[in-house]
Amino acid sequence: MISFEKSIWINRTQQEVLDYISDPAKDPDWRESGVSAEWISDPPQGVGSTYSSVDKLMGRKIEGTREITVWEPPNRWGQKGRGGPMTFEFTATFEAQDNGTKIAFSVEAQSGGLFQIAENLFGKQMEKQLSTDLAGLKRVMEGGTK
Repeated sequence: MISFEKSIWINRTQQEVLDYISDPAKDPDWRESGVSAEWISDPPQGVGSTYSSVDKLMGRKIEGTREITVWEPPNRWGQKGRGGPMTFEFTATFEAQDNGTKIAFSVEAQSGGLFQIAENLFGKQMEKQLSTDLAGLKRVMEGGTK
């Protein structure tokens, strides 16, 4: 099992950050691996809502489905998903801090098939990717580009 936590501070309100990252259509704007994503469940969105996603990891396109598991605006949001050879679940906690928002991500993932052999290496790659994605989120939300 892969498990890690990452956090970052963004100069925006909790609600602004939650609204942005909980909109799948914005994934490619801030996530380096994000190719596309869209809701497949009807509004309103909340716990149990689902969306499809396409990511590009290690040169491969991976299609997946994600389900919202936590929806507590503006404090918490989470999802679980399956894409390619792994299942994952993550939760984001939003805390008002220094006129902005500290976001703390908690990630758990489980590899399957041949990826289980290299799970430790894959986990380090996921952790590095999340750090890159969070830096992209900060840049985009604070007025820059991905």
